[in-house]
Amino acid sequence: MDTAIIADSISCIPKEQRDSFHIKIVPATVYFNGNIYRDLIDLSSEKAYEMLQKAPEFWKTSAPSPEDYLEAYRELVKRFNNILVVTISSKLSMFYSSALTARQILNDESPGTNIEVIDSQTVAAAEGLIVLAAARAVAWGKKFDEVVAIANHIRERVKFIGLLETIRFVYRTGRIPKVASELGSMLSIKPILTGSNGSIRLAAAARNKQNGVVKMLRMMSSEVSHTEPVHVAVMHADALEQAEKLKEKIAVEFNCAEIFVTDFSPMMGYATGPGTLALAYYKEDGLDN
Repeated sequence: MDTAIIADSISCIPKEQRDSFHIKIVPATVYFNGNIYRDLIDLSSEKAYEMLQKAPEFWKTSAPSPEDYLEAYRELVKRFNNILVVTISSKLSMFYSSALTARQILNDESPGTNIEVIDSQTVAAAEGLIVLAAARAVAWGKKFDEVVAIANHIRERVKFIGLLETIRFVYRTGRIPKVASELGSMLSIKPILTGSNGSIRLAAAARNKQNGVVKMLRMMSSEVSHTEPVHVAVMHADALEQAEKLKEKIAVEFNCAEIFVTDFSPMMGYATGPGTLALAYYKEDGLDN
């Protein structure tokens, strides 16, 4: 293999898959109560949610710096001719910008280094599914341009749906108008968010969690038939039992070529709140391999 894959810790790729495909993770930084942690390296998702529940006011995060990406590039160019980097949407964080800046620095140091940086235009395991598709292409022996083409192809088709316990946590991030937050609090609704053009938007709402799950599955059914092979990631913010039940429902209703449960990135979980359930998925069309 002459291609390395880099993702970020927001991509929600389970450790087993990261290790199996040798995916390099560039972590977000978490600041909590005077301490500094590297997401997924110094801090597990379980511990992060424990800290969030305890004192969310002491929780802050930041995207990796160009130096963080540069360190990863310098390590990998010693062993690989090509590097593919996939980041969270550039409209939501500075990961993409940092990766590009680091690439320019490395190109000045080592002209001819082949690094492709892709803005996933999405979040969480939707980004992760793009990365995993690219990693499988590498494992199959695909050439670098084919790997990049597959990643871009999945990017155009992968979907994200998230079901929140409450809208109030999203409001504190400044990502939705205050009036929407106040309305959501008064009605005790469960917001349903989707990804679109690199941004997250409020797509629907449910009166309770059960109804919200039904709506999520209905949204998925509108785009994926029950016979088409589909790749699915089920995410949760400190709600593993609910995620496992959702996975079982999806496995029964859909023809899953791949399905797994993973932690919702605590960096995003801070914005969405505990209890969040989310889906990322794309259907196969014969061009993914």
